[in-house]
Amino acid sequence: MTDSTKLLGISNAIVDVLAQVDEEFLTKIGAPRGSMTLIDEARAHEIYDMMGPATEMSGGSVANTVAGFANLGGKAAYIGRVKDDQLGEIFRHDMRSLGVDVRLQPATDGSPTARCHVLIEPDGQRTMQTYLGACTELKVSDVTPETVGQPAVILLEGYVWDIAEGPALAAAAMAIAKRNGSKVALSLSDSFCVQRHRDAFHAAVQGGVDIVVADEDEVAALLQTSSHEETMAALAGYDNLFAMTRSEKGSVIVYGDEIVTQLATRVEKIVDTTGAGDAYTAGFLYGWTANMPLKECAKLGTYCATRVIQQVGGRIEPGLMDDYLAN
Repeated sequence: MTDSTKLLGISNAIVDVLAQVDEEFLTKIGAPRGSMTLIDEARAHEIYDMMGPATEMSGGSVANTVAGFANLGGKAAYIGRVKDDQLGEIFRHDMRSLGVDVRLQPATDGSPTARCHVLIEPDGQRTMQTYLGACTELKVSDVTPETVGQPAVILLEGYVWDIAEGPALAAAAMAIAKRNGSKVALSLSDSFCVQRHRDAFHAAVQGGVDIVVADEDEVAALLQTSSHEETMAALAGYDNLFAMTRSEKGSVIVYGDEIVTQLATRVEKIVDTTGAGDAYTAGFLYGWTANMPLKECAKLGTYCATRVIQQVGGRIEPGLMDDYLAN
């Protein structure tokens, strides 16, 4: 089997519903500023009815990375579970319109398609109310040699381990990757996710994951370190490639003896921090699959993240790669 796909994402398929709000709205729905709260289906409908004008697009961390990768010009594919409903069609249509090969058919039964209400304040702060729905019903049987193919990189989302069959389907994906010669990248999702699954993540890093993409808090949770210096010392014992973002401090890439430090780019106004890490990952992996030097991968990741935080939503827009090359 031959496959020209560069990146395959496996993750929670969520429709992002983005809306501008003020602090009064957050108080009205009882949402702490900057929080991410899981809600049930009834609450999801209630909040949606209270929201003003909104933009709906395919979302979820790794799905955002896959979409961004495609908009940079990379050939991408995706495995995630949606239902055959309105939001499920929005997700599938949006991803397909970017050229992403969506490899699962929508479910005809089970829970509705997942959604995340991304509530954005004037200063760019985001508060999220998330109904997980159908995305938690992804199964081992969805991850097969046929659906996975032979991509250059398989990107697994840490949140997959929260799914009932998540650990088993992640193991299946890593086994297929090993047989096919694909590399496996793991996005650690958030530090609380790492705390929930630290032992499983660490075992995966030691036994099948080639690339770890995460922010420094997530890496610290994985390695059980308490400072940047401790983290860097601990990374010396790993053969994996770590791409670690540090917010306004930039990013650090560690791969064996090679250490690349990339400074952040100063911006005048942050509009929305949604998806900055996902955009960095898209840029970094695009560079890596194009055989760019690690320094160039980090520069491209930083460029993507910098552009994304100056707009509403975490989507890398088409044409960004041309702008990067021009600059």
